[in-house]
Amino acid sequence: MKVLDSELMKRYARMAIDGFNQGWHERNGGNLSYRMKIEEIEQLRDDFKEGEWRVIGWQKGDESAFPGLAGEYFIVSGSGKYFRNIELDPEDNVCIIELNEKGNRYRIVWGLREGGMPTSELPTHLANLEVLKARDPEMRVVYHCHPGNIIALTFVLPLDSRVFTREIFEMVTECAVVFPEGIGIVPWVICGGRQIGEMTAEIMKKQDVAVWAHHGAFCCGKDFDLAFGLMHTVEKSAEILVKVLSMSPVKLNTITPEMFRELNAPFGIHINEDYLYEKKDGTIGQLPQE
Repeated sequence: MKVLDSELMKRYARMAIDGFNQGWHERNGGNLSYRMKIEEIEQLRDDFKEGEWRVIGWQKGDESAFPGLAGEYFIVSGSGKYFRNIELDPEDNVCIIELNEKGNRYRIVWGLREGGMPTSELPTHLANLEVLKARDPEMRVVYHCHPGNIIALTFVLPLDSRVFTREIFEMVTECAVVFPEGIGIVPWVICGGRQIGEMTAEIMKKQDVAVWAHHGAFCCGKDFDLAFGLMHTVEKSAEILVKVLSMSPVKLNTITPEMFRELNAPFGIHINEDYLYEKKDGTIGQLPQE
């Protein structure tokens, strides 16, 4: 089967345009990767070519290896490519890459028809996909975008995962159900480098969402719907919080820790107790009392 005719590429392209339509991908912002299943590789293999092997590195002169992903194939957005164009022309804006038997080289086997490279954040995606595979082999999608409300909150909330998660939880009841393990926070560091990649991978060992201060957000999922839905849920809650803050820095009504705990049994979850600390009043952004 041709890659362009596959349901897999159609789902990938749909997620890309959904993100663009939300306003999360200005210019060439954001990137999306997917670790392919064996049956998907076999279905599309006849449409693959054998490109040259290239070094994987966060920067020039750097060489990195991801042995946990050795021999695997990935769909990855291209460097400098615009998400708005992926649905129109996937073959020019997306590529499928293969890692070698050591996980330290990659080659393009499909896509980027007019030339180019995978996203500059490729090592960050691979670092996180390796962690996620070890955590749960069914985790396949890594997604980075620039949601405006999430970014705005990084300027006014303490850059503390407990505070950020708690305030997001309180805006929409479903948040605690969708990501009961909470949100990790990465303070501002240079994008595209080893530091932000490794800090995010550390978060992804236990959590599904990382917020990059003053930059964007990073999430994962077992499929495109779950990854997009997760980002959509966090951003919707952030939008509500921005609206609340525009009216008052204090909430008159909210969801209490005990109310959150009532969700555990009926939904079969366990909300991390780190986020269910007591507050002295309704002021937004309170740190836990140590």
